[in-house]
Amino acid sequence: MQAVVKTPRIEILIRGEIPDKLMSVLNEEYGEQIRFSGANTDDLVDVFETDWYRSVKSGMAPGDNLRTYRENRGLTQARLGELLGGVPRQHVSNMEREVRSISLKTARKLAQIFQVSPEKFI
Repeated sequence: MQAVVKTPRIEILIRGEIPDKLMSVLNEEYGEQIRFSGANTDDLVDVFETDWYRSVKSGMAPGDNLRTYRENRGLTQARLGELLGGVPRQHVSNMEREVRSISLKTARKLAQIFQVSPEKFI
């Protein structure tokens, strides 16, 4: 079980078995501000093993992966181009839109930047 309390100045997160005495103190002090989650690690699912993930993955092209990794890192196309060794922003844009293919050399550089396998970009 997981209990979460969040106020403007206080955030409490308790995981695992929560003793009844502690629960009553939390309820008394925070009332409706407390949220409970029955998150049990036995119920967790590996997202990479779901049909949903396989479906989404099958529809993604290398350019989609590139855009996703770039945006998740908060990088602009221009900044990624710099990290790739001076590649113009337009080339990054073209790779993301599948107008320009991603070479094996560039895929290896991208893999180092994003710390993933080069196959993500091929």
